[in-house]
Formats: sequence, structure tokens, C-alpha cells
Amino acid sequence: MTRPPTAAQRRLIEAADPVTGRLRGTGAQLAALVARGLAFRHPRPPHEHFLTPAGHRIREAQPPAPEEPTPATGVFAARAGGEESPPADGPARLREVHSAWQGLLELRRMTNPDGAADRPCGWERTHLVRAAALALEAAGHRPAGGDTDGYRVRATPQPEAVAVYAQDARALASCAATLARAGWQAGEYTEPRTRVRYLLASPRRM
Repeated sequence: MTRPPTAAQRRLIEAADPVTGRLRGTGAQLAALVARGLAFRHPRPPHEHFLTPAGHRIREAQPPAPEEPTPATGVFAARAGGEESPPADGPARLREVHSAWQGLLELRRMTNPDGAADRPCGWERTHLVRAAALALEAAGHRPAGGDTDGYRVRATPQPEAVAVYAQDARALASCAATLARAGWQAGEYTEPRTRVRYLLASPRRM
């Protein structure tokens, strides 16, 4: 059985970028994570280090360290719509969303077998709501919040599928087009009981 990471290694893993898994540490620390299969060194300059899927699983299984900021205090979190305490809108948020989206595209290039950036990667398939919400927010869609209309992304019982709601048919169609450009496939459905229209969206595989 593989030995669990040390406390110092756990701190590095927990401090990794929440979207891209990019790591910061000394050469020896990063090399030790690579040796354990928890990180990899990108072959292209500047040869950054990133968490592997095994590293991401360890990161997500660990409670945040006491000194680690929560999403409400600084760590980027995609807005799925309807959050009680959403991050403030403004230029800073726009920069954060843009940076997160560019990081996700780079993660696609690094982890998709063919290096494709136009198709969702493994991380997105295990973080469906966050990934779909980031694609929508990065494209300029506004999430619902308080009395504000906008999109809402919700988990579904179906594997690799999320439900996306919007204020009207036009907004729903716009969300579908955005997700298609981001590498998702989305179709419109109607809830039998409420007759509310929504998108059922899944990451495209090919």
C-alpha cells in the first residue's frame, strides 16, 4: 500500500490551485510528490507542477487547514447561482473568472490524451456543477442571486449531467450555445410536474 503523504506534503496539496491543481513548493518537495504519483511536471516551460487525479482526490478528501481561506474569504469558486453569500461583482471578479477559465483550458491541454482544449477533461467530469458554472460565468452569463434573475446549475441523479435553469427561453438557449462552445452537449427538457424548461448538459467526449 502506498504510504500516505506527510503533513508537509498535505499542506502543499491543500494549497494547490483549486481549478488547475498547480503547486508551489521547493524542488525537493515537488519531486517527492511526483515520486508518489500525486503530481506531475509539465513538459513545457516553465515546467510547472500540477496535481495528478490521485493528488486531487487526496486534496478533496482533506478538510481545509485552519489557516486556509474558504471560498467566502478568497479562494476562487465558480458561481452556480443562488448562493447565499456570492462574491462581489466587479473588475476583480471578472479577472478571477478569466484566470480560472484560462487555467481550466490549460488543464484540458495537459490532461486530455490528445491535448485538446475544446473538450472537457477529467477534472470537469468529477466537478460537473463547478465546471458548467465556470463555463457560463466566463462567457458573461450572470448567475441568479437574491432577486436577480440568471442561470442556476444543479446536480442531477444522472451520471455526468447537470441541469441548467434560466429566466426565460432566450436565456436558456443562450446558455446552451455557450456550453456547446465550451465542449458540452446540452438539450432542452421540461419538468413533468412544474412544466419548467431546463437544459440537461453533459461534457462532450469526442
